[in-house]
Amino acid sequence: MAPGGYRNHMTTQGSVWLATATIPQYDGILADKHADVVVVGGGVIGLTTALYLQQEGADVVLLEAGRVGGRTSGNTTGKVTSQHGAIYADLLDRHGPGKAGQYATANQAAVEEVAALVDRLGIDCELTRTPAFVYSSTPDSTLRREADVAAAFGLPARFAHPDELDLPLKVAEVVCFDDQLQLHPARYLAGLATAFTQAGGRIFDNSRVTELNTDHDIQAVTAQGPLVRANHAIVATLLPIGLTGGYFARTRPSQSQGIAVRLPIEAPRGMAISVDAPVRSTRPWPGGGPNGLIVVGNDEDSDAESAYQSLVDWVGEAWGFEAVPEYRWSAHDYSTPDLLPFVGKAPGTPALVATGMHKWGLTNGTVAAGILRDLVLDRDNPTASLYDAGRIGDVQAVAKLVKDNLHVGKEFASGHLGRLKGGLDHLEIGQGGLLTLADGSTVGAYRDHEGELHTVDPVCTHLGCPLRWNPADTTWDCNCHGSRFSYTGRNLDGPATKPLT
Repeated sequence: MAPGGYRNHMTTQGSVWLATATIPQYDGILADKHADVVVVGGGVIGLTTALYLQQEGADVVLLEAGRVGGRTSGNTTGKVTSQHGAIYADLLDRHGPGKAGQYATANQAAVEEVAALVDRLGIDCELTRTPAFVYSSTPDSTLRREADVAAAFGLPARFAHPDELDLPLKVAEVVCFDDQLQLHPARYLAGLATAFTQAGGRIFDNSRVTELNTDHDIQAVTAQGPLVRANHAIVATLLPIGLTGGYFARTRPSQSQGIAVRLPIEAPRGMAISVDAPVRSTRPWPGGGPNGLIVVGNDEDSDAESAYQSLVDWVGEAWGFEAVPEYRWSAHDYSTPDLLPFVGKAPGTPALVATGMHKWGLTNGTVAAGILRDLVLDRDNPTASLYDAGRIGDVQAVAKLVKDNLHVGKEFASGHLGRLKGGLDHLEIGQGGLLTLADGSTVGAYRDHEGELHTVDPVCTHLGCPLRWNPADTTWDCNCHGSRFSYTGRNLDGPATKPLT
């Protein structure tokens, strides 16, 4: 089967979670508002923080650029676990036992906090207790040490027998974290949103914040014109908007691809992730019946189309059948050079931020929500100093920042690559990419399935980096700082606040 050959016939492009959940819709903001707290971003961090503060008696307004839960939080794997790959031995070596232990304690507590929220709020989100495995296909001492370190921090971790994993793969070593959680993330987000508005909170969809003014009070200005005046501002977008805090230069963006597929036999019951590259992360898909499986991968050196096909091939080879996914989607996130999220007051602004969840946003994001709540309420929080948003990091972190920013410089210098041949008139239905016009200028173009032609200036509105066409997701992507745009030029992810021309 040709790469991508399944896509147009039997596979839905989009998150299986968003396709199988009913998330409340809210009106856009039409007039200026006042609030104690304005929260920017309607993902897991924004919704959880807003709910916490509203329940504490604060008057909270939440502004979402699109629809609540519609981006990264609605595209997550749905794992709620303190098992974040093989991270704890690395944290111990980088930060010492005190900080590494804090991280472990905070994230295991977040697992139980999510379970408590689901129970207390009565959220129907397929919450299930299950083990979480991390495995390697080759024997080495790394995972045995990981199990020992994690267990020493009080986590429910143990070195396990490969047979426990229940994957048809050659597996040499396995670490198991018992009694972890998985859920339907979009239904969980819908439950948080409902609970927040029932407590008196206000949500405005399609209300993108383009800037924060802090001359007198804090003013969150929207692209639509109206603004929200508040005593506190929390920026809980994937990456803080614009130039806020300089986090665009202190984090690195990455994309993962996911598929939902039905196997010919019953799917493994536990969650699993490999330490081998390319990373493969699996979990059961209850909506697909007993044979349903979610597979997520991170093929850093592949384009999105090849990455999707790689996941399909991996499933087909492992279970011995011609895999045809029912859904496929991409997820976007940011990582930090020292492995710890940035949560708290951003340098140079009174705004509070949360970013760099390293793809473990359901637990790290819940920890972040608690920190943000306590900062607004002027309370002590045991994890606030660990996730300090103003820290620079150790020598290793600084070295990685330098390397990453050299990569950004190369992206700027490389210009637009991979141009299509011919002119706009030769662009076929479903085809997109970069074209050189007769005057020598470059245009980004896509002809949709109705035959309509969409053209944009393929330059990121954040800092002017050249954009690349992503045919698998039909998006314009910035490899410098992770902004993404639809083929019409609408903002999707990242620090850019303006659409493409």
